[in-house]
Amino acid sequence: MNSGIINVYKEAGYTSFDVVARLRGILKIKKIGHTGTLDPDATGVLPVCVGKATKLCDMLTDKDKVYECVMQLGIETDTYDMSGRILNRKSVDVTEEQVKNALDSFVGDIMQVPPMYSALKVNGKKLYELARAGKEVERKPRPVKVFSIDVISMELPLVTIRVHCGKGTYIRSICHDVGEVLGCGCAMKSLVRTMVSMFDISDAHTLDEIERIVKAGNIDGIMMPIDHAFEGMGTVFVVPTEDAIKHAINGAPIPDTLVFAEAVSAFEEDNKYRIYLPDNRFLGVYNYKDSIFTLEKFFLEGTE
Repeated sequence: MNSGIINVYKEAGYTSFDVVARLRGILKIKKIGHTGTLDPDATGVLPVCVGKATKLCDMLTDKDKVYECVMQLGIETDTYDMSGRILNRKSVDVTEEQVKNALDSFVGDIMQVPPMYSALKVNGKKLYELARAGKEVERKPRPVKVFSIDVISMELPLVTIRVHCGKGTYIRSICHDVGEVLGCGCAMKSLVRTMVSMFDISDAHTLDEIERIVKAGNIDGIMMPIDHAFEGMGTVFVVPTEDAIKHAINGAPIPDTLVFAEAVSAFEEDNKYRIYLPDNRFLGVYNYKDSIFTLEKFFLEGTE
């Protein structure tokens, strides 16, 4: 299998780019991309797209994520985590109920100020580059979605939480902001990403494991086919005629008279579908409107 998605377990010390660089060496494939930056000290799920699947990178970056985080109350740092310079220490004179109430206030649609130590750009410069140069700039609050924050354990000053959130959410900022609400300061002690969309930490593989699997010739066992990323969509097949197949392979809009779907009783307007050739090869994702399927993402192997 030349294209697909590998559920990588990113270990501490690796940047997301480090993971991609090493995988290029292991797989001997250049066309590889990750699906969202994970801090070097953080661990956990980092789906990596290979070959044609690199077209999925942006789509997976936008998916929901789940993290487990250990917060340390009573300390403030310039990076919002324990890797940074300590700015302040305070006594932790709060109750468990106060901590839970503070966490609850960050659930929902919130406005979040990103950390200075982040890869976001201001006037063309990455924030962490400015921070390392000793410059602090104003960061505008950004809308993010936090679906839930659950307390796993609490042994003050340490609090372990599980956060289910949408794209662009900084867990470090949640920790820092909780510290502001409580008045005692807070920094992120550790972070594990346990899920990205359908990719779970229980199925993730370290780079060393992937290297052994590749050497054993079993890469297909851990490379998820591209179409599995769209399992929630209806499945449609091109009719088995030469003209229909040629039409579809060229990426042209497909009239609904040239397809069939056993599990779909009627096509829904402005809905997305997975379309396959009669031999089960995955063509791509199409949008249906006015009796026509229009190509959105093309994944057929052997094409550009």
